[in-house]
Amino acid sequence: MKQILDNADILIMAPFCLGYLWAANKFCKKFLGASQRGEWLFLILSFGSWLLRNILSRLYFIPYIFSALLDSVFFVGLVVLLFRSDREKRLLAASMLMVPVRLVADMCDAFLSCLVLIFQHMVKKIPEPFFEDWEIGLIGGVGYCFAILTVYWMSKHLDTVFCGKRGKWYVTLAVPLLVIITVYDVAGWGASNGIMVRSGGSMGVYYDQIFSLAGFWVLSLLSMAATGFYMFGMNRIYLEQEKSGQYHSQIAVYKMLAEQYRQSERLRHDMKNHIIALSALSRNKEWEKIDDYLGNMESIVLDDGGDMTGNKAVDALLYQKHKQAEEENIKWECDAQIPKGCGINEFDMCVLFGNILDNALEACGRMQRDACRFINIQAKTVKKCFLLEVKNSMDSTEKYTEGFTNKDNSQEHGIGLLNVGDVANKYNGAVHTEAENGIFIISILMPLNDTAHDIKTAV
Repeated sequence: MKQILDNADILIMAPFCLGYLWAANKFCKKFLGASQRGEWLFLILSFGSWLLRNILSRLYFIPYIFSALLDSVFFVGLVVLLFRSDREKRLLAASMLMVPVRLVADMCDAFLSCLVLIFQHMVKKIPEPFFEDWEIGLIGGVGYCFAILTVYWMSKHLDTVFCGKRGKWYVTLAVPLLVIITVYDVAGWGASNGIMVRSGGSMGVYYDQIFSLAGFWVLSLLSMAATGFYMFGMNRIYLEQEKSGQYHSQIAVYKMLAEQYRQSERLRHDMKNHIIALSALSRNKEWEKIDDYLGNMESIVLDDGGDMTGNKAVDALLYQKHKQAEEENIKWECDAQIPKGCGINEFDMCVLFGNILDNALEACGRMQRDACRFINIQAKTVKKCFLLEVKNSMDSTEKYTEGFTNKDNSQEHGIGLLNVGDVANKYNGAVHTEAENGIFIISILMPLNDTAHDIKTAV
């Protein structure tokens, strides 16, 4: 009985630890993918290693720093070996999952321990209070609860971190996180041995404990702040670089379309001369020259039967996308009218149409060829606002979350919708997206001519 009581903290923390590992398993399954066998192996081996480490630390003297580093290496190894996806992404997932169980749980433990010590000393009047094993277990269990909540939050908000990045980027993000965890473990070991905070016996055990726990709390808080700033800062920098790269590509396309239209306009002005030349060749029965002449004209003449929106740049863009849709046997429906003098410049208008249609064509392209694939475009004026709505078919098995799908090998994943959102915000507009029953819908509403208008009541 006494032996059981001596290990009460392990018994109390065990179900909480298992709960954290279950949450970590779901996190890895979402972002990495795994077989059912791999999931069970991860739970069994990771929990078994935790239990074995705690038991051995009671039977034999094992330095904390050695135990913590060995535990980290084993955990990273399990994630890398048992889950799928790219190796670099698995390394990042493992390093991120150590943040809650190390930093968040320790911060909560230190804070709650301080409160318990202060309560025992101030209320119960215990001069030098100490923790019982069951109290250590309960406090550790609460820490694991906060770690579980952190993993749940990470599962909901880290889609942009794990989607569409290059392998080197994942390593660049993972290595500093592992370094922060290692430095934290070393500093924590120093604090636990009185290296960071000690009074030399002049202030008593009670204050030594308070100051040491406060040091733990500050250390874990600073480590969490460094981790969060680095992780989200790097992700923000990556997204901004990708958006900038797409903008430069769109400028090049816009210039190409503008030049194409200038050539078309010159051709229309010279049509009379072309007709005279063709008539002369026809009278002389020079058929090969006529074919060559018509071929040169065809290469620069835009199809006048295309989509006429009232904006030449958008017309050229729609012509190209329509042509691509026809080549891929995608049904195309377009009813778009852009009002003159709407206050939205041509480049921004091309950013809207271009990114949306690129995503639509890509979504249709991922579907089977014999499936019903379509793109429907509607653009019109609605109550002093410009409304653009595009519907397209998509694979019903794909999951859509905040601008990202579960498609593979996308280096510009979701960047297009970020650019669309930037343009909408520039004109005080709003963007709404939804995906249901194999249909993706995006709607953009922007006031015309900077008119002060309530977008929510526009439709």
